[in-house]
Formats: sequence, C-alpha cells, structure tokens
Amino acid sequence: MLKFLVIGVALFLVYKLFMGDKRKKEMQNDKSFKQKVASGEMVKDPSCGTYVDKDGGIRVREGEKVHVFCSYECRDKYLKRIGASVPPKDEE
Repeated sequence: MLKFLVIGVALFLVYKLFMGDKRKKEMQNDKSFKQKVASGEMVKDPSCGTYVDKDGGIRVREGEKVHVFCSYECRDKYLKRIGASVPPKDEE
C-alpha cells in the first residue's frame, strides 16, 4: 500500500513539473507576442482583427496605406467591403 502511495506522489510531482513548464512557456510566448505588437512588428488584420507579421505576403495598398491580411479570404472580404475589385483566384 505504501508503495502505491509513493508512486502516486511521484507521478503527481512529475505532472506538476511538466504543467509548470508548459505554463511558463505559454507566458513567455504571450510576453513575446505583446512585445512584437508594441514594437510594430505585428499589425492587425483590418478584416478579422488577427495580428499578423508586418512583412506578411498578403497585402493591399489603399492610397498611401498598406493593409496586411492573414488570409486571402480576409483580403477578399475587405476588398468587397470597400467596393474594390477582387482579383481572380488564378492570380493569387
């Protein structure tokens, strides 16, 4: 009986170690993400609000402003909303 108790406690400690490490990594990733947003490396997709890399590949220039999108679907939705023509699918 004591053997099962010792094994149970050991398994619980191992579990807590792994969960603590996972939580620590999540906090570091969140902090890194917030730093990128604050420094301007990440910008908000004007269609869905997702943060994307400032140098992302899906862009639309509207006058002097350049919008960056997370997907072609968001880009197309934005273009329809502003009344611009949506490029055909084979040009993407």
